[in-house]
Amino acid sequence: MTSSVPPLNRIRVGSAPDSWGVWFPDDLQQVPWRRFLDEVALAGYEWIELGPYGYLPTDPVRLADETASRGLKVSAGTVFTGLHHGPAVWDRTWSHVADIAALTKEMGADHLVVIPSFWRDDKTGQVLEERTLSAAQWHDLTTQTERLGREVLDRFGLNIVVHPHADTHIDSEENVTRFLDATDPALVSLCLDTGHYAYCGGDSVKLIETYGERIGYLHLKQVDPEILADVVADGVPFGPAVARGVMCEPPGGVPALGPVLTAAQELDVDLFAIVEQDMYPCPPDKPYPIAERTRRFLRSCGA
Repeated sequence: MTSSVPPLNRIRVGSAPDSWGVWFPDDLQQVPWRRFLDEVALAGYEWIELGPYGYLPTDPVRLADETASRGLKVSAGTVFTGLHHGPAVWDRTWSHVADIAALTKEMGADHLVVIPSFWRDDKTGQVLEERTLSAAQWHDLTTQTERLGREVLDRFGLNIVVHPHADTHIDSEENVTRFLDATDPALVSLCLDTGHYAYCGGDSVKLIETYGERIGYLHLKQVDPEILADVVADGVPFGPAVARGVMCEPPGGVPALGPVLTAAQELDVDLFAIVEQDMYPCPPDKPYPIAERTRRFLRSCGA
């Protein structure tokens, strides 16, 4: 019996430490890295991200041995940046980015996921700066991100994909489209995280259909609409919202991932689609069954 769902042959599915409740390089509440690698492979994933730098081994030879022995390959590394602060933070930013980009390149990946800095702390909720950028800060954000894209490409051969994220300045449809319109497509692509975009009121399918040439990478995630409504009404920061369960197991939330994957397939380019269900903190036995069920669900969508 053959499936009636057309195969999504341009989509490469993976997962990440985030789906095992990992947000930090070292945290006693997190699953040990060997267990993550064991379980992500067992759940049926071939591709992984590096997660927070220092969680997985940073020696490329050791990490290559650990991943290859489990049949895993690396799709991307991740960096956090505060580029809206302008040239003054460039040297500090580059020092952070270069180490991660070097490891990412050594692992054979082509992408570097760039997450903007939070305007409030994702763990404590402390407000760190203004929620809205000034015109000058927008200029610094876009020009410095282009600079980052150029340097990362020239020095490491990696493409940056900027990740709109809750509680950052690149979040809503308005801010995402403003950012895309102000940056060079040759230097800056987007990592569309379906959960974060829905969290901030955006429509992932519409974004793919409108800005398809800018979509360089996907994170697959869903939000629970009832919990999200309470979170928004109460002004809850992202970290505590995750602890409430705002990011939920597919297919129980929004957006529907089938239409997102179909829209992505229709772009007719190869795209990674990395599962990221924020669950920090979570019991150590919780992630694997969810990961296995999610992989099975994505296969039912053709991925």
